[in-house]
Amino acid sequence: MKYFLYEIKESLFIALRAIRANKVRSILTMLGIVIGVTSVVVMSTAIKGIDKAFQDGISSMGSDVLYIDKWAWFSNTDWWKIRARKNLTLEDYEKFRSIAKLPIAVAPTLWTNQNIKYEDESLSSIFCTGSTGEYIKTTNFTFASGRFFTDVESNSSRYVAVLGSDIAKSLFPNSNPIDKTIKIGGIDFKVVGALDVQGSFIMGSFNPDKQIYIPIGTVLKHFQSSKQRSITINVRAANPAMVAETKEEAEAVMRQVRGIKFGEESNFSINQQEGIQKSFDSTVGVIQIAGLFITGLSLFVGAIGIMNIMFVSVKERTKEIGIRKAIGATRRSILGQFILESAVICLIGGLIGLGIAIILSKIVNNILPTSIQYDSVVLAILISLITGVIAGFAPAYSAAKMDPVDALRYE
Repeated sequence: MKYFLYEIKESLFIALRAIRANKVRSILTMLGIVIGVTSVVVMSTAIKGIDKAFQDGISSMGSDVLYIDKWAWFSNTDWWKIRARKNLTLEDYEKFRSIAKLPIAVAPTLWTNQNIKYEDESLSSIFCTGSTGEYIKTTNFTFASGRFFTDVESNSSRYVAVLGSDIAKSLFPNSNPIDKTIKIGGIDFKVVGALDVQGSFIMGSFNPDKQIYIPIGTVLKHFQSSKQRSITINVRAANPAMVAETKEEAEAVMRQVRGIKFGEESNFSINQQEGIQKSFDSTVGVIQIAGLFITGLSLFVGAIGIMNIMFVSVKERTKEIGIRKAIGATRRSILGQFILESAVICLIGGLIGLGIAIILSKIVNNILPTSIQYDSVVLAILISLITGVIAGFAPAYSAAKMDPVDALRYE
């Protein structure tokens, strides 16, 4: 064991001397590994960051919530057939709420895009969601300050508003928005609450951070009518295990509310976040495959480059190999020396690539969320070492099997 460790130590010193003696060649050899490792780490951190942001956004909306809507989020039904459906109305919501027994919360939502203004700060075409006080019970929202509007405020169509975190930061960068008056579509609203960071950038305008919440009666009074746009009914099950049962009841109740006879097709859809998750997973899967292909190609090119350089190195050091063998070096020792040299070149390239990837991830984080994990670091090191061992094996084997007499004669 002691002799084995001594061999590794000596091989490592020889490898480092060889790399130092051929700096330019070693740096050029590392480029493929640097690019490959940078690609795989940046891809890994970006995908994990996007996934975390998406999961945070989904969880803030509640995984046990159903959305009864005129529109189907994911469906093979012809668009024109769905478009021809009757709008869901507040009357439908009231009837559904009075009949359904399983949901722990039911709230209507109706949205409108409006310009927002506070003193000199203004925002254009902001997604404003109108609902009732019960809407908060269909979410997992947390508040930075204030509260959600109450049932009394929503039933009497008060001019109160709850701001998403991005909206609050834009309008009130250096002050607390609570009890301030903002203009929504030119009408004064009192801010009663500001949400903590909730959403996911993937959700676009539906990201809670980019929305404003106001009573649905106020939306109907000033901005929108249910004849123009269908409402959505948010239905929260008692717990995730009750979602399927709650969905069955919701479909039966809605068919009753809308007077749909047995055998007739439903003129509404019940959507779930599961559909968004599947769509997201399939998209991420395609990105991962493309990223892995690019990474694999970079590593393959890098490995070929290292193999060629190692063959050149073996040729240049033929006499050295002959001398080492003549004074007692074993085949295993020569094999280990060149494999270790190849692995060290790849490891240095991998560490450089890891450093570049971390810097790039910090830059990318300003555009897309990234999340640097320990397993990304381990993955980068393992890929580097494995590539080095594989790329260096053939040159090392050719060196190990050299005849010492022929090697000493080599000019």
